[in-house]
Amino acid sequence: MLPELSEERARERIAKKIASELEDGALVNLGIGIPQLVPDYVPQNIRLILQTENGVINAGPTSEKKDLRIIDAGGVPVSVLPGGAFISSELSFAVMRGGHIDVTILGALEVDGEGSLANWMIPQQRVPGMGGAMDIVAGAKRVYVATRHFDKNGRCKLVRKCGLPLTGRGVVDVIVTEYCVIRNTYGRMVVTEIANDASLQTLLDKTEMRLDVSAELKRSRF
Repeated sequence: MLPELSEERARERIAKKIASELEDGALVNLGIGIPQLVPDYVPQNIRLILQTENGVINAGPTSEKKDLRIIDAGGVPVSVLPGGAFISSELSFAVMRGGHIDVTILGALEVDGEGSLANWMIPQQRVPGMGGAMDIVAGAKRVYVATRHFDKNGRCKLVRKCGLPLTGRGVVDVIVTEYCVIRNTYGRMVVTEIANDASLQTLLDKTEMRLDVSAELKRSRF
């Protein structure tokens, strides 16, 4: 079986798990949604340098002043930590395209067995545009996908082949859902960690994406 979790609890599990894997001093770009929760769970001995697509380096928590002149890419007011800086949009994109981002953490509409990601558009629905998603997945050293295992209609978001317009082909390194951690290992999607309260067989049966299971599979408290 797979436990039914509230939206809040599922998002917390995913963000906490990713936060535990980030290295001290990493330059990290966060997407909108679950990725924005990751800083709340970073261990105290780990310091991240957060970059926003729109040009804030060393962004901090949501500002109590809610100054709309200082926002992240999602339009949320943020603070700027000591040593931080504001840079132009073109320089921010140069940072992303130039391979300077250590980790990007993004949400997903679909992610497939080839490590391809679709996270920006559903056909026939109005969307604001691609933004910097394509640039960041192409330029970041590691791409984490933070996503619920199933969408609101119960359809698995981990598919054999993406049917939605792609953000990037073969770019995903790690997928974290509320039930498991999956790593792209030489082109194979391998389950390396699973939640204590989740059945491995049920997970495999209900996941459309073809998954291999690590010989060193870990059971963890997500």
